[in-house]
Amino acid sequence: MGSGSLLLNAKKYSTDPRNIKYYGQELNTSTYNLARMNMFLHGIAPENQNLRNADTLDADWPTGEETEFDMVLMNPPYSAKWSAAAGFLQDERFSDYGVLAPKSKADYAFLLHGLYHLKNNGTMAIVLPHGVLFRGAAEGKIREKLLRSGNIYAVIGLPANLFYNTSIPTCIVVLKKHRDGRDVLFIDASKKFNKGKKQNEMTDEHIDAVLELYEKRETVEKESYLASFQDLEKNDFNLNIPRYVDNFEEEEQIDLGDLLSEMKQTDAELESVQSDFVSLLHDLVCDDEKIAASLHEYIQMIEG
Repeated sequence: MGSGSLLLNAKKYSTDPRNIKYYGQELNTSTYNLARMNMFLHGIAPENQNLRNADTLDADWPTGEETEFDMVLMNPPYSAKWSAAAGFLQDERFSDYGVLAPKSKADYAFLLHGLYHLKNNGTMAIVLPHGVLFRGAAEGKIREKLLRSGNIYAVIGLPANLFYNTSIPTCIVVLKKHRDGRDVLFIDASKKFNKGKKQNEMTDEHIDAVLELYEKRETVEKESYLASFQDLEKNDFNLNIPRYVDNFEEEEQIDLGDLLSEMKQTDAELESVQSDFVSLLHDLVCDDEKIAASLHEYIQMIEG
């Protein structure tokens, strides 16, 4: 959950923001307290706040409380370590996949946790490093299972250096629990940003452009691609965005004739400057024989 800023963004897109109930879990106690404060500062009524200070993966969400949500938003720590204890294979969040996310990379553990708590008609969005799109082994098996089940709805590539905690490019994976179809929409938004001194920024204009592509859900040259399940199979369930969206821009062709002409002109200018420089050296006078000899030797070297 972090400081709750991502959760609070849901207000912007709701027609009835006063009735939104917020559920979140954060391991770090200081950050958890910051999230509670953030909720109050944004006018969220206490009865609409359901925040917990606990370990999301090890503790899960209490079964005695609401456990299925209309919308799940997650920005977990990227490639964090977790226990990946064998007992988790019996955990309902992970048991359908036959394997666990590796100990060194909990990305898919967080993703499956969020998906498990999503309502059948809900939507989930999680921000993750690009490695989740193509890494193999256990992660590859989980990804294939998600794709065969139609859970992955869209993949959106974001610009690099967008977040405070990392400079690497990240992606948003959008998931649905139950839907017709197994196609996946790929959007390359990696170039939709304004460059900043310390951090890049996506403006409202950039975000609106991405939302338009998401809502249209169709192929747009160099921007998006609606991949069929057959496309995904053909690529061995690798979701690396450049496999689907080609945003390569051809560089302007160089005219070799013009380039050779410029090189000749540059050589002539250098020769002229060198000639003037040698003339100036010839005009130098020195009473010290050693220096005069060295100067003469240097002039000879330049003149070849």
